[in-house]
Amino acid sequence: VTKFRVPGNFKSLMEDQKVGPSTEILAESDFPEQSFKPKVQVPFKRVPGQNPRKVEVERRRRLYLTFDIAELLASKGIDSNQLMPRHYDPDTMPPIEETKDSVFPIYLPLQVFDNDEFDCRTPEEWMSLGLEPGSSDRKPVPGKALLPTDDVLGHEDPKSQELIYKWIDVGVLDYDKETDLYLVHKTDEKGLVRDEEGRPIINGGRTPEG
Repeated sequence: VTKFRVPGNFKSLMEDQKVGPSTEILAESDFPEQSFKPKVQVPFKRVPGQNPRKVEVERRRRLYLTFDIAELLASKGIDSNQLMPRHYDPDTMPPIEETKDSVFPIYLPLQVFDNDEFDCRTPEEWMSLGLEPGSSDRKPVPGKALLPTDDVLGHEDPKSQELIYKWIDVGVLDYDKETDLYLVHKTDEKGLVRDEEGRPIINGGRTPEG
């Protein structure tokens, strides 16, 4: 019985114990862990001479986290704020002599140039990443969306000249097959997807009452 007696300097002994950093994810998140994993075409059974599937998934996950779409576009000379068509104002149009590029303003939406032939997942597969094993609730899927910084004016007039568009972290809540549009919700300062009452948004924001 004496072996189970706690020594008097137990607290100091615990403080002296030095262990390495934990690999456990301690940060709170409203996104499922599997929603950050990339899709890889690697067999589950390891082939001699090839990396194990888990290693390849982790390497690509870390690689993709280093990419930033705003920086990638800027490196090609593309201003993300100019991607959204605005109201045409002939009074503010510069003379041809002062313009280096086309004199015509941007008027076609990005959807016209959208091409999903090379997408690694279908919209339904993307949304299924929000389902955790053993749970019937579908959580948001992490993503980035080109949205106005002013939510009020952005809803009233998304083509206003006063709006500034930026790539913003969002949680993808739902997908409409008929309109081919995603429903997204901006994350808060902690990276969480919460409603006005601070509750996690699940199942696309639909309540049990519909």
